[in-house]
Amino acid sequence: MSSRHAVIAGASGFIGRALVAELTAAGWAVTRLVRGPATRADEASWDPAHGLLNPAVLSGADAVINLSGASISRMPWTRKIRESITASRREATTTLVAAINDASITPHVFLSGSAVGIYGDRGDTELTETSSRGAGFLADVVEEWETHASQARCRTVFLRTGLVLGNGGALAPLRLATLCFAGARVGSGRQWWPWISHRDEVRAIVHLIDSKLHGAINLVGPTPARSVDVTRELANIMKRPHLFVIPSWAIGLIGDAGRELLLASQKIRATVLENDGFVFEHRTVITALRWAVSGKRP
Repeated sequence: MSSRHAVIAGASGFIGRALVAELTAAGWAVTRLVRGPATRADEASWDPAHGLLNPAVLSGADAVINLSGASISRMPWTRKIRESITASRREATTTLVAAINDASITPHVFLSGSAVGIYGDRGDTELTETSSRGAGFLADVVEEWETHASQARCRTVFLRTGLVLGNGGALAPLRLATLCFAGARVGSGRQWWPWISHRDEVRAIVHLIDSKLHGAINLVGPTPARSVDVTRELANIMKRPHLFVIPSWAIGLIGDAGRELLLASQKIRATVLENDGFVFEHRTVITALRWAVSGKRP
């Protein structure tokens, strides 16, 4: 019996590396899309900036997974960085969609990266997949991103991902600051930060490959946490103080990046994912952080 086949854009990233390992361990054949010449049997070359990808690479794939896009963590968001964030997502997504639609055998599912940034700053309002979009640069980026992905002529899922807690990624600067005895509350600390463990992010993506779900899916942990829960518990786990406060006005000096990434409040539920039978390994931010810091299951 031949193995199942996944094609992944962004396979070298924080989530992509773990996803490749997870699928490979389960017996999948994984093709990693690379910019520049392919040098290994498990690689295929593409050039999203010029819309170049041979549809044969995707033909008959069980899953095409798009995790490609410039980092949103570079601050401040200058005009050049904003253009990079938007263009990288547009180019990768439209290139994949064109290849999917031109493939001689249409792939079974297209899992397209997305983000909770679409909801904007919503205070204490509980948000689900049916909630309206919010305001801001990230909401604009995600709406365009998902619109392009929706043109694929196969089952399509938008992976609306929150703050991924693992050994790297967005948690890395918080860990470094905490390690250096500079653990701090961010603003009021009462803003909701939608989190998910790195482990559950990967598991959820694998779950969605064989699910019948389509459209927007929130990839966030099942127990909402405020930002102070994240920074304080991280300090507790690392046995470091949590004494400082980064005032909102100081974060505001970074511009929209600071306001949308650090001060925005998003109390988001993974309603659709849980209703589909997905069971989280890390149900609270404490267990997720313990796992992220130790690298072991709590």
